[in-house]
This record gives sequence, structure tokens and C-alpha cells, in this order.
Amino acid sequence: MFKDERNETTFEWGMIGDIKEGRPNLGSTVNVAVYRLMQFTLRDTMIRTYGVQETDRLLYRSGELAGEQFFRHLVEETADFQKFIDSLQHLFRDLGIGILRMEKADLEKLEFTIVVEEDLDCSGLPVCGEQVCTYDEGFLAGLLSAFTARSFHVKEVDCWCSGERVCRFVARAR
Repeated sequence: MFKDERNETTFEWGMIGDIKEGRPNLGSTVNVAVYRLMQFTLRDTMIRTYGVQETDRLLYRSGELAGEQFFRHLVEETADFQKFIDSLQHLFRDLGIGILRMEKADLEKLEFTIVVEEDLDCSGLPVCGEQVCTYDEGFLAGLLSAFTARSFHVKEVDCWCSGERVCRFVARAR
């Protein structure tokens, strides 16, 4: 299942495991602080090892892979864009990822502005003047790419950590 060295993605959904079997008493929930502890210590270690630019590239790509897999295994299959967004909104809320809202959508140009309130990654963090949701950028890109079969670039333009009270992302087909 896991290899030490590899050049291609070997992740598959089964690697998440059988949570019901493995956690019969604790279930599938975990405190947000524990998630953030893993995320931000990993980010800190990666920055010290690889630098900010490479860390952001790796987090974005990891988010992209996660978004693609999330789409394939959890998002209700549909060709209708509004049903796709409705499905995402329910999943984001039910799974505690955040409250997703499509602020702008240009289906002809495939350009979108997406807002996430109560974002899992950063809502409630101290203002530091940075935008820290690089993984989320990739995650949204992966979701949109999987739905449209087009490659997307997503950039966070507002973040809780830069003083906003929501995370806002601009997405464009490449």
C-alpha cells in the first residue's frame, strides 16, 4: 500500500480505511485543533526543509489530488452545475469543511468566485497578513477539474488570516 520512494501518485480511496471498523467508539470526527496541529506543523516543517514556494506547490498539488478523489467518491454524480454546487454545499457543511457559497459563476468562461465561511483551515486564526489556504486552493481546483474535465487554477484573494472574515477564491479554467 505505501512505498518509500515513488514518482507517481499511488493514493487510492481505500487508503482512508474502514473508519467504522477502526474507530467503533470514536467515529469519524476529530477536533479542528488536532487537524490544524497536523496541518500547520507539517507546513512549518516543509517550509524549513523546502522553502515557501516549494511548500505551497506541494500543498496545492496535494489539495488538487484530494479534491479529485473527493469528487469521485463523495460528490453526487450530475452534469448540472447547480446540482454540483448544491452537493458541495451539503458535503462541506456536513463534513465540517466550511460553508461554501458560489459568489460569481461564468459558465461560458469557466470563471468562478467561491467563498468559504468558517473554513476548516483558518477561521479563527490570528491575523498575520498572509493567505494560508494553499491546500484549499488546490482542493477547489481538483473539484472543479474533476467536474468539468478541464484544468483549473484557483487563487485565494481573501483570507481570515489577512483580516477578512471569509476565504474567497477566484477559479479560472486554464
